[in-house]
Amino acid sequence: MTSAAHIVVIEDDPVTRTALGAYLETFGYRVTVCAGAEAAEKVLAQESPDLLIVDINLSGKDGLELTREQRARSEVGIILLSGRTDDVDRIVGLELGADDYVCKPFNRRELLARVKNLLRRTAAMRQLTRRVVHFAGYTFDTAARHVSGEDGVGVQLTRAEYELLRTFVLNPGIVLSRDRLLASITHRHGDSGSRTVDVMVKRLRAKFADDPKQPRIFGTSHGEGYVFTAQLS
Repeated sequence: MTSAAHIVVIEDDPVTRTALGAYLETFGYRVTVCAGAEAAEKVLAQESPDLLIVDINLSGKDGLELTREQRARSEVGIILLSGRTDDVDRIVGLELGADDYVCKPFNRRELLARVKNLLRRTAAMRQLTRRVVHFAGYTFDTAARHVSGEDGVGVQLTRAEYELLRTFVLNPGIVLSRDRLLASITHRHGDSGSRTVDVMVKRLRAKFADDPKQPRIFGTSHGEGYVFTAQLS
């Protein structure tokens, strides 16, 4: 666990807000609690937190709108909270760029596990700001869009393959749905679907010599999507 990680909890219910903030602080996180979007925006204008926990049903500007705006500005981790159990908010929230979605009432230990997973992505983002990351014997220069093996030979990637690889590297250890992966590809045909992602992952595995039966880089989460399993350095 990264004790210095800063989490902003945006929740208009005072009981939930206070209890969740206190719970996360017991694990060493620095926590800022906000009762609504306006208060949160003042914090976000001055700081760059590692993770946001956002209630969808905020008074005034709701959590979905706040998520959309923050995702346009940064890759901060975002977990949405909602008392509704239907799929509409979850789907919309994920399409707007949220990383995870939790229904109330939630199990605090499960939420903590989700927080830890997203903070791994935050660590990956810090590595990406240094432009170069290493995994499974490969070196990935994210700015130059260049990948090379231990022998220095480059791995040729298409633009779409680069974008997919970058999304995986930004989200280590997190199961990514096919829809989420597809959304990370900027130039795709209108009829592109989940099958497109399967084909592209197959191509990445071939280019990185990653055995699909025993993957060391691109794992499969059956019925859910794919997960980047390699260790970053």
